[in-house]
Amino acid sequence: SYFGDQSSCVENATTLNLMSSSERGLNSTSIGNTPLSSGRSVCSSRTPLMGYSVTSSSEVSAHTVASVIVAVVEGRGLARGEVGMASIDLKNPEMILSQFADNATYAKVITKLKILTPLEIIMSNTACDAGNTTKLFSLIMEHFKNVTFTTVQRKYFNETKGLECIEQLCASEFSTIFMEVQSKYYCLAAAAALLKYVEFSQNAVYAPKSLKVCFQGSEKTAMIDSSSAQNLELVINNRDSRNGHTLLGVLNYTKTPGGSRRLRSSILEPLVDAETINMRLDCVQEFLQDEELFFGLQAVISKFLDTEQLLSVLVQIPKQDTVKTAESKITNLIYLKHTLELVEPLKAALRSCNTQLLKAYYNSLEDTRFGIILEKITTVINDDTRYTKGCLSMRTQKCYAVKPNISEFLDIARKTYTEIVDDIAGMITQLGEKYGLPMKTSFSSARGFFIQMKADCSTLPNGQLPSEFTKITKMKNTYSFTSADLIKMNERCQEALREIYHMTYLIVCKLLNEIYEHINCLYKLSDIVSMLDMLLSFAHACTLSDYVRPEFTDTLAIKQGWHPILEKIAMEKPVSNNTYLTEGNNFVIITGPNMSGKSTYLKQIALCQIMAQIGSYVPAEYCSFRIAEQIFTRIGMDDDIETNASTFMKEMKEITYIIQNANDKSLIIIDELGRGTSAEEGIGICYAACENLLNLKAFTLFATHFLELCHIDALYPNVENYHFEVQHVRSSAGNKEKIAYTYMLSKGYTEEKNYGLKAAEVSSLPSSIILDAKEISNQIAKQILNRQKSTPEMMKQRAVYQLAMRLVQTARNSRLDPDSLRIYLKGLKKMHEANCPASGKNNEQ
Repeated sequence: SYFGDQSSCVENATTLNLMSSSERGLNSTSIGNTPLSSGRSVCSSRTPLMGYSVTSSSEVSAHTVASVIVAVVEGRGLARGEVGMASIDLKNPEMILSQFADNATYAKVITKLKILTPLEIIMSNTACDAGNTTKLFSLIMEHFKNVTFTTVQRKYFNETKGLECIEQLCASEFSTIFMEVQSKYYCLAAAAALLKYVEFSQNAVYAPKSLKVCFQGSEKTAMIDSSSAQNLELVINNRDSRNGHTLLGVLNYTKTPGGSRRLRSSILEPLVDAETINMRLDCVQEFLQDEELFFGLQAVISKFLDTEQLLSVLVQIPKQDTVKTAESKITNLIYLKHTLELVEPLKAALRSCNTQLLKAYYNSLEDTRFGIILEKITTVINDDTRYTKGCLSMRTQKCYAVKPNISEFLDIARKTYTEIVDDIAGMITQLGEKYGLPMKTSFSSARGFFIQMKADCSTLPNGQLPSEFTKITKMKNTYSFTSADLIKMNERCQEALREIYHMTYLIVCKLLNEIYEHINCLYKLSDIVSMLDMLLSFAHACTLSDYVRPEFTDTLAIKQGWHPILEKIAMEKPVSNNTYLTEGNNFVIITGPNMSGKSTYLKQIALCQIMAQIGSYVPAEYCSFRIAEQIFTRIGMDDDIETNASTFMKEMKEITYIIQNANDKSLIIIDELGRGTSAEEGIGICYAACENLLNLKAFTLFATHFLELCHIDALYPNVENYHFEVQHVRSSAGNKEKIAYTYMLSKGYTEEKNYGLKAAEVSSLPSSIILDAKEISNQIAKQILNRQKSTPEMMKQRAVYQLAMRLVQTARNSRLDPDSLRIYLKGLKKMHEANCPASGKNNEQ
């Protein structure tokens, strides 16, 4: 092998004894030298790692095929709830370790697994012992029914072995990981089992000092649970998974698979560090201000292939050398040459940049190892060898990749191959002349060389091709076929090609052995390319709509913001609305009729928050955000009128999850809670949930049809009421009234108290019943209102509270000069006097 020692960091893989789960039960399975699969899997095919070849983003979606394997292990006894995870993407040589304490819902585990979208999940067999299955095991099985699931003997979850593996495999650039994980026993145990399993299932090992290893705690990114991600349609459209009407679809103008993957992971795990976010925003701002920089960078970035996948292939050591692995190595060396040749153009595009992050990227590209690797490659590989599209063209590039006179036997084999290809072309020309037909030579990776011809059936003798031609297919007026002689020549051609690949592979292995010590600089390049691609995508999205740069304060303030996905669907700017939440007014109740815009508005707020925290501009005229550590949504459907017990139970699970996990830095969106039960119980549940959340300083937006809930502001001064306005329009006949939706948010609660009765008015119900219903409804409403009226003392306390919070906020965030500040404070005083008349007796200070 060109990497020298092929030994693994753990014992021989054939000694593995694994257990696989199936729908009928858990059965012990002895595994031989074949890729492992689970009896419960519906993902029956797995692409072997060594068969990968790098593709461009135009050829394949970055997320078409799952390729991540995850190992999960939980502490036992008093350590139950402490979870370790290790994951590796078969297309990206990066192992991500995580360890954290989770609660009884295992929300963090499920969320992280949803973000990873695993191909396969590995757990200890002790987690599913008969009659003693752990809750974590059951929850993972429940949430990931379509994922291959494999259980491994507990002895392979060995933290000592895990640390040894990391020390052996981790690239020197990432050696600080040892300090981070040396006491993280559970993620180290997961790493040991994962690396052992990947070695076994892929029949390959990672080269020493070749792997990127990083630790991701739960404190560096905001947590968005899988239910909230689904409610908000962050990466998948709920109606059609192939539809691009998602936040990912709105922002995804990336040019590389790596950029697309980074964007997806950023959306699902937004940043919580304002400094890092602002560094990204500075880059986006510079792209928008410097058109030459934007288009120059975009042109270079679009030429990159999947750098992460390229790295993954290069650092793998196959346990068996086959024609397929040889061809893969040759192909990826050509891709490596193509990638390294783009470093200088990328540097040139970044040379005049001004922002801190872009300058750092430019300095990183000054790494001399890029030049060293390229120089070594060009001593062996032809200068004009490059990545091309088309299977025959790429096959030719591989055959003639190595310069002449390096290997005499290779030169002879290539000469033989060339003669055979020329003979094939000559033979097809002779056949065309023999039969007087317009035959031409064609090629496909599946058939090799074959004959193609455009002709009308009536021009052929007896309407058929001559009998010596076989495997005839017809598409419109185009015939494709071959002959016995051509099949034999294809076989000779393939034999010559195998010889070429074998000898080229030996030279490529020697070359890779020389450049291997420098290859870790590609991790840096991969990171730079994917980040630049994502930031350019953000700038591109800004050019298509009037987005603005967000600020980060202790306030959520959006001036004339709109829904980004709705804008893409409607192809025009939707109705915009304001949003304002502070520590003193952190709970907003929103009312309005069905279809008035409540759900859309709530989703809009969450989407804007996420866009801001990933470093994107936001759809608004102005916006300021408080960093959210968690984003929770419970979204109802306006047309979901028919409710049942299962719907009600789903509601209760969702609100319980929010209450158990929310903290002061959360953003909470709740829509239509309590509609799965009676009105009395629904109001009670909503009221109790609100009072619980009001104990937090979380920013909460709560949409409801229960107007009784609006009066909670009499008891809690940090509650604000808003509603969506509607207009009543008489029909041309003048006998019927219709509701016109304005989608405009206004202060106070809705006056549309009886939209159920209004719906009944346009039905065929007798007018006497409707009149009785109105009278009874009005009487009940008056009784409730009398009980909930605010006293003058309560109003005064509320006004004092609001004034105090405004003053605190001004002290924290004000940028006004003394004169402007004096005017603002006088305005605050007048507002306070208007809200609390008794304070008007005080003299002006």
